[in-house]
Amino acid sequence: MDSLAITSLPDLWDRLTGTQPDPDLWVVIATLAAALAVVVPHPVWRISRNAVTIAHEGGHGLTALLTGRQLTGIRLHSDTSGLTVSRGKPYGLGMILTAAAGYTAPSLLGLGGAALLAAGRITLLLWVATALLVVMLVMIRNAYGVLTVVLAGGAFVLVSWLTGPQVQAAFAYAAVWFLLLGGVRPPFELQAKRSRGGAGDSDADQLSRLTHVPAGLWLFLFHAVSLCSLIGGGRWLLEG
Repeated sequence: MDSLAITSLPDLWDRLTGTQPDPDLWVVIATLAAALAVVVPHPVWRISRNAVTIAHEGGHGLTALLTGRQLTGIRLHSDTSGLTVSRGKPYGLGMILTAAAGYTAPSLLGLGGAALLAAGRITLLLWVATALLVVMLVMIRNAYGVLTVVLAGGAFVLVSWLTGPQVQAAFAYAAVWFLLLGGVRPPFELQAKRSRGGAGDSDADQLSRLTHVPAGLWLFLFHAVSLCSLIGGGRWLLEG
């Protein structure tokens, strides 16, 4: 058994670092259509938005760690809201980057995923996504959050280990399309809430207080990142 495990390690490494064949164009188009189907209709979006919230709060948490802040916990709620709490100076570059990372994270993750898929790194994408979800799970501090992250991570694990290359490719493309498309909608929702006088403590408003730059300009940044990521990532996926 030990010798089997040892001899399988090089195969595992080759599988992780190697490239996989691109799916047929019809698969890419079909996964795009599937992603649109769970992002555009509002009743479905109310459920699928949970996955975007995972990426949003994960972006806050990862950036907090990378900028030297102490991440104390992440909560995900059934209304698709979330909360990431970190300790450190309540001002400065680290706090600004942490606050800005939420609305930009889904789109930037989608852009990074599109780059991996364009390079044929389908397995690597699935494993990196699984690793990020496992790391995030450690910091979740409520039951609903644990459930959603476990379900998301479990889907990636099952697809990675139990399905063939074509299914893995379709799943990976669908996930990346979802992040690219799903990252566009939340800034528009935030803009609509702010126009009605709501969301007074949104990320854009927090950034405005931190930087003395109008919240509208931060909202414009969120729009720019999401739309540019969709255009760039979409081209990689369609041309890959």
